[in-house]
Amino acid sequence: MSSSSSQTQAQHHHRVDYLELPATDIAATKQFYTTVFGWHFEDYGPEYTSFQDGRMNGGFFKAPSISPGGALLVIYSRDLEASLARVRQAGGRIVKDPFSFPGGRRFHFTDPSGNELAVWTEP
Repeated sequence: MSSSSSQTQAQHHHRVDYLELPATDIAATKQFYTTVFGWHFEDYGPEYTSFQDGRMNGGFFKAPSISPGGALLVIYSRDLEASLARVRQAGGRIVKDPFSFPGGRRFHFTDPSGNELAVWTEP
């Protein structure tokens, strides 16, 4: 193994490397995240699609239903109000209006499958 390979492995050790979320409708999910955040997708059959957001990779797998709760994926935005408008325009449901917290502001929304995510910005 080369030293650059072992250095890269050391930098990535114990970091989140990939994220998978359930989706009841793969096509609607892809359309939503492409429209709102500009994510890029690659399909692996009718029940799985992977995404790239420019920094993190992940995927959506076909699920019969979504259970609320669990981990919260939080996305950074330079312009919270513009992101809020894009989520609304793409059919996302706002479940927590923008609010302040120590370190910034954020809002929560659900995607077409019912997954709850959040978008935050600095103060």
